[in-house]
Amino acid sequence: MHPDLAALQAQLQVLRHGQSRPADFCHIARAHTKLLADLPPRYADVLHQLLDRLESSALFAEESCSFSQQGLLDSLQLWLDKADQQLTAD
Repeated sequence: MHPDLAALQAQLQVLRHGQSRPADFCHIARAHTKLLADLPPRYADVLHQLLDRLESSALFAEESCSFSQQGLLDSLQLWLDKADQQLTAD
């Protein structure tokens, strides 16, 4: 796995276990500009959309009908898996 993807994977697990805040994860993920540059542009678009939703979901104490934080974390995991496949294929 690409080192930046591995780092994001580790941070996602920290977030899943409640040991960090969504805002912290989003800040870390957005800082991986080299990783995003190595991927097709659509990957950056999707990641930024997911991060925007994750930040918004953190504003709610409970799951809302619009934002499921668990669903967003699952979507971020899927993004990581697809990004790994893309980088491995290249």
